[in-house]
Amino acid sequence: MYQDLLDKKKKLAVIGLGYVGLPIALEFAKKIKVIGFDINADRVKMMQNKIDPSQELESGAFDHCDIEFTNDLEKLKEANFYIVAVPTPVDQHNIPDLVPVQRASETIGKVLKNGDYVVYESTVYPGCTEEDCVPIIEKLSGLKMVDEYKIGYSPERINPGDKEHTITSIVKVVSGCCDESLDTIAKVYELVVKAGVHRASSIKVAEAAKIIENTQRDLNIALMNELSIIFDKMNINTFEVLEAAGTKWNFLKFQPGLVGGHCIGVDPYYLTYKSKQLGYDSRVILAGRNINDGMAGYVAKKVLQHIIQNNGNVKDAKVLVMGATFKENVSDIRNSKVADVVKELKSFSLNVDVADPHADSGELQHEYGFGLVNEIGKNYDAVIITVPHNDYKNLDDSYFVSITKANALLADLKGIYRNKIKERKYWSL
Repeated sequence: MYQDLLDKKKKLAVIGLGYVGLPIALEFAKKIKVIGFDINADRVKMMQNKIDPSQELESGAFDHCDIEFTNDLEKLKEANFYIVAVPTPVDQHNIPDLVPVQRASETIGKVLKNGDYVVYESTVYPGCTEEDCVPIIEKLSGLKMVDEYKIGYSPERINPGDKEHTITSIVKVVSGCCDESLDTIAKVYELVVKAGVHRASSIKVAEAAKIIENTQRDLNIALMNELSIIFDKMNINTFEVLEAAGTKWNFLKFQPGLVGGHCIGVDPYYLTYKSKQLGYDSRVILAGRNINDGMAGYVAKKVLQHIIQNNGNVKDAKVLVMGATFKENVSDIRNSKVADVVKELKSFSLNVDVADPHADSGELQHEYGFGLVNEIGKNYDAVIITVPHNDYKNLDDSYFVSITKANALLADLKGIYRNKIKERKYWSL
């Protein structure tokens, strides 16, 4: 398989061309023949015209790539090595939504041939690949794992907006259903991953490794958020505390903030879901999730308290929310906790304007029921900087004076204006 891919006698296909799948597909396409498959015809057309629908890659990233973009199942059958990179979200009850990965498995089952390889990159709970995906593939293909086709798991480590930690520069965890598959999968990924690969002992180990990477971050951020709530009651600035504590060599430098996106705020629920199936109710992990999921309400209430104390007429009060994406310097709004902040503010009958230099107003309207203002107004009772976009970092005291009332609050969640705001009431997590 490896040599045939290298000699371009066989093709590799990537199923799901979002912020994870497209960079992988293009990187492989610099070395071997690639089919980029996505069920969304509009997205496929954009990529055929060298446009990344996720707005992560420049058009130049498509240059010198041996790749065909398609949503045609017949074209997909030409591949022999399949990589699945579809989303794995949770539903409104924080239950894993496996529909995208199940449908991708159905797609593979329809095109799989004897001797083919399948590697999942989508984040799942340990056991999902072999217990949930393999039965679907085998039912539709009639083939048996190990004997007639090989399967593996290599968790994605793409970080949206991060131009330093890319697929080529991050060590890639790989796993396979047997020694032969592990060796082949490792060699295929080594074609593009300059940092090298780590060979996990089993598919379950690789799945578990991925899920705890983000669970660990989630818990550490939850601790910072809880400390922020405590320190606020003591009139201590959390960022000053962290700056002081950070002078110790082994202090872990995490910060408080809203925890959204499709990784840190989602992955822990996959682990706790599987844990509950096995008869163990998580306590520490879910406690962290509870704190982080509650931060939007905490922020909204702090703003409301200030407005009540300084204005009184809540229904006439105006709040500006700066930042709507799930993190800084990206356009991605999926699972953005800013939406929860806006929802909470509106539940108090506050008038809320939302601005963001990267987000799409139509997408926000479709996903969350609110759009962006065309122009930032004046006389706001409070301004909340929820996302520290680079576009905001050079704003100064005079700017916020120009758009707010004299007794307004500047709620700077990530502390980017600490010690810079003198003319308005300042608060941060």
